[in-house]
Amino acid sequence: TTFHTLKMLQLVSLFFLLIPLGVSSIYDGPLYDSTAYTQCKRYPEKPLYGGGIFKHNIAQINTNISSSLVVIYNLTQNTIYSFSAWVRVEGLDSVMIRARLEAENDIYNCIGTVSAKRGCWSFLKGGFVLNSPSNSYAIIFQSADGKDVGMNIASLSLQPFTKQEWRFNQEYIINNKRKRAVTIHVSDTNGMKLQGASVRLEQISKDFPIGSAIAKTILGNTPYQNWFVKRFNAAVFENELKWYATEPHQGRINYTISDQMLQFVRSNKILARGHNIFWEDPKYTPAWVLNLTGTELESAVNSRIKSLMNQYKTEFIHWDVSNEMLHFDFYEERLGPNATFQFFEAAHESDPLATLFMNDFNVVETCNDVNSSVDAYIFKIKELKQHGVFMDGIGLEGHFTIPNPPLIRAILDKLATLDLPIWLTEIDISKTLDQETQAIYLEQVLREGFSHPSVNGIMLWTALHPYGCYQMCLTDNDMKNLPSGDMVDKLLQEWQTGHVEGVTEEHGSYSFYGFLGEYRVSVEYGKRTINSTFSLGSGDETRHVTVTL
Repeated sequence: TTFHTLKMLQLVSLFFLLIPLGVSSIYDGPLYDSTAYTQCKRYPEKPLYGGGIFKHNIAQINTNISSSLVVIYNLTQNTIYSFSAWVRVEGLDSVMIRARLEAENDIYNCIGTVSAKRGCWSFLKGGFVLNSPSNSYAIIFQSADGKDVGMNIASLSLQPFTKQEWRFNQEYIINNKRKRAVTIHVSDTNGMKLQGASVRLEQISKDFPIGSAIAKTILGNTPYQNWFVKRFNAAVFENELKWYATEPHQGRINYTISDQMLQFVRSNKILARGHNIFWEDPKYTPAWVLNLTGTELESAVNSRIKSLMNQYKTEFIHWDVSNEMLHFDFYEERLGPNATFQFFEAAHESDPLATLFMNDFNVVETCNDVNSSVDAYIFKIKELKQHGVFMDGIGLEGHFTIPNPPLIRAILDKLATLDLPIWLTEIDISKTLDQETQAIYLEQVLREGFSHPSVNGIMLWTALHPYGCYQMCLTDNDMKNLPSGDMVDKLLQEWQTGHVEGVTEEHGSYSFYGFLGEYRVSVEYGKRTINSTFSLGSGDETRHVTVTL
């Protein structure tokens, strides 16, 4: 909006010294446009960025019965491109349209998708990082299932960002959404302002949850516990709450391990996500459940919900209710299409203060998976809402191989239109890559998550076992950091307020920008000293804290 653009320009000079980009002190690059739409419209909106380079760089647009093709020239290597278009199809009520980019020596199989409809216009948003030089490029729109479909394309936009420009936009959002201005006012008991008072501040806890999966291997392992507590303020149990772990044999329920893990979490003031109540993948369903049908299965699932929620009511901030329901439907096949709705209702009744999440993979990792496209996710959420389901959170697993930053951001933009909390719940990078490359890609993903204003928390999927980790470890078994662990430490350090020291000016005040969280403040004036604490929550206005000596 115009307001936010003006606000950005006003704050550029304030924040720029904090951004290690090595670019001009006056930013004149593009400002990222987070606009997104999920509704099908009678007419397409105007193109983002005024069309970007499409204003004067489209060679031709060809449309036939099976695809639409846009030919462009003069794209820049090692550049980030944000891409969007409006799509309308003909002949079919609804079809998933996938956009891909073809260069002379490379193919980007998916740079964005949209569930397009007949008779109205749907918004596709995505992007790509151009790695290969080419004389010409083609953006091709086709149905994801390969079927012939007529389509119309409008309001094309392709906006380039250098990596420095992309980073600047991330840093602006971090400074605007994850930090806040604070003014400390120092006076005596008569209200007289005190100039020259020494002020020392320290952030003692963070508002934004960043954590990792843990496993039972953390129990009794003091070095692992100390390493974890030093870094993270959130946790999720990798497998220990899953049905196959708590009830491997019918009627023999055992919460001993998960109770002990919860005790560790609670004693260290760490938030915990509940993962999960049910898993729709039959491969991870208890063996004894696979043979149940009808009333026997109904009785078993009701017992599972009642037992688990009674055991842990109010203990977990979230519950992943029906894990990976976009890809699997074990319970719907056996209990009917409304089974998942009933799971959410029962979970809400049992623990009304917990936030109930969908949780699935290949939503932000890629747009090649038609089962978990961003529009498929949105459709499922709206379907749950229509059935009166209390579903309050968007869980995105994030098991990446090669991340596509502008696609990640575009998908988050679309999901943000639902106005629900978004969490990245299981972040890791494929073990098919070497450790240094894992660390590079992990930084890209974490920066996209932390700098998106609608992301409320980030969890890594890095529980440590003697054999290693699921895909990516942060340390070795001696608790020595691997490259990804060093990267996490670097970002955790970057995303917290260090020790701040200053002196009150003539008005008896001292100001600074700090990351949201809890602070300890110490003020010294002459021979008098006072210590206090205050909370810095989100807000647009400056937080004023008064300290009286």
